[in-house]
Amino acid sequence: MIAKKMRALSAVVLIGLWPLFVAAAGPQDKKAELQHQISVSAIAISVTVQDKNGKYINDLAQEDFTVYENGARQVITYFKHDFEAPVSLTVLLDVSGSMDLRDKFKESKDMLRYLLTILLTPRDEVSLLIFADGEVEVAAPFSTDKERFLSELDKMEAYGQTALNDAVAVSPEFANRGKNEKRAILLITDGIENDSRLTSDETIEIARRVDVPIFAVGYKVPLSEQYLKEYKRSSSLTSAGIVSALERFSQATGGKIFLVNRPSELAAAFREIKNELSHQYIIGYTSYKSLKNEYRKIRVVVPKKNYRVRTREGY
Repeated sequence: MIAKKMRALSAVVLIGLWPLFVAAAGPQDKKAELQHQISVSAIAISVTVQDKNGKYINDLAQEDFTVYENGARQVITYFKHDFEAPVSLTVLLDVSGSMDLRDKFKESKDMLRYLLTILLTPRDEVSLLIFADGEVEVAAPFSTDKERFLSELDKMEAYGQTALNDAVAVSPEFANRGKNEKRAILLITDGIENDSRLTSDETIEIARRVDVPIFAVGYKVPLSEQYLKEYKRSSSLTSAGIVSALERFSQATGGKIFLVNRPSELAAAFREIKNELSHQYIIGYTSYKSLKNEYRKIRVVVPKKNYRVRTREGY
C-alpha cells in the first residue's frame, strides 16, 4: 500500500494555521496600532435542524436563522441548502490490534463497502485515513473513484496500539481539503485509547478549529472493565470514559455519536449520517475580533423553539 504518513502530533501546528487578515489603526503610534489590530475571518458553519421527533426540517430560509458569536448577533453573508449537493467524506478508520477482536475490523470493512457502493453517489468524493501506533496514514486521497478506496481497504490488516486522540486531532485539517462545501469525518473505532500524546481535551481544542463535523461510530465498545484491563495504559481508560470522549468529539464539532454492536446497526448508522449530510444548511458570516487567541462560542437559533439546532460549539 502506497500511503502518505502524517505524524498525529503535527495537528498542533497544521490545524492551528487559520488565515488572519490584519487591519492596522494608524502608522504613527505602534502601541496604538497593536491595540487596534483585529482579525477578519470568514466563518462557515454546517447546521442541521430537526423537530422533536427527529424529522429533518428542510424548508427554512436564510431569514429563519440567527447566528450569535460570543453572544453578539452576526450578519449572515452566505446561505446554501441543497439536498442534492455532493459530500466530501473522510473515513477515519481505527486499524489497531483491538479492532481485530470480535470481528470488528472485518465487519467494519464490509459495511464500508456498503457505504461506498450503495449510499454514496457518483458525485460524492471520499478519502481514507487509517491510524495505529501513533501514525495516521492517507490510504486513499479524496476521489470520486471509489475503487481505489475499496482496493486499499481490502489489503488492510489490524495491528498495533491505538492513538485515538492524536488521530482525531490531525484529521480535520486533512478533511477540510475536500472540494465540496459539505464535508464530514466518519470515525470508526472501538474507542480503546492507549497510545496518544494528546489528551481528549487537547484533541477537542484542535479539532473544533476547523468546520468539519465528526460523526463518531463506536463499534462494539467494550462495556466490561475486565476486558479493558489488557489495553489499559492508565486507570483513566474506562467504558464510560470511552463513550464520553466519543460524545465530546462529536458534540464539539457539530456531529453525532453512534454506539452500535452489529453490522446491521453499523449500516443503519451510515445511512443516518448520509441522510443528515444531505439536509445540512451551510451558513457563513464574517467575524471581526481582536488578535487575542480566544475561544469564540457559536449559537444558532430558529424561530420555532421546539426545533433542535445542531452545529459546532465554536472555534
